[in-house]
Amino acid sequence: MRKLTYFIACSIDGFIGDPDGDAASMYQFVDAPFLEFLKGEYPETISAQGREALGIDSENKRFDTVIQGLNSYKLALDIGVTSPYGHLREIVATRSLAESPDPNVELIADDLVGRVRELKAEDSPLGIWVCGGSQIAGALIEEIDELVIKTYPQVYGSGMPMFGAGFEPRDFELGEVRVFDNGVLVRTYTRKR
Repeated sequence: MRKLTYFIACSIDGFIGDPDGDAASMYQFVDAPFLEFLKGEYPETISAQGREALGIDSENKRFDTVIQGLNSYKLALDIGVTSPYGHLREIVATRSLAESPDPNVELIADDLVGRVRELKAEDSPLGIWVCGGSQIAGALIEEIDELVIKTYPQVYGSGMPMFGAGFEPRDFELGEVRVFDNGVLVRTYTRKR
């Protein structure tokens, strides 16, 4: 069974963006040492454009599939990019788009959980990355096996939470913690089942 990993950036107080989902204020913390970590450990989470600009041609290390909601996907669409993670199988959960703007992008309008269960049952050594956003993570919360949380040293006060889900405690076990000189923490948690 493949792992579903929510690999996400957030503020100290657990927000992945402002109330509209904009997380641009966090970009200042992607300095050279942190970027080297991402390139080495999670190269497939860097967009195709970013990979090209940075000269990344390495194989996917952890994931072969990415799932995101329309708001996350629109960040690319708004700049004319129809397949932001062309090195991965891309799935966009949306009821708004009638047809995919790119052959590499599969649209899911209904039964996202069922589709994720199918993906998890596939035979592959690589996992599935939940890219965002909050509502997608909330819908998939029971399927998430691992959290990789990049915490940036900012407090938002309010905004888009990591999970758009109702209250119900779910337990995870802390694994690796990486600390960077710029104040960024990367914590890995595994779901207790």
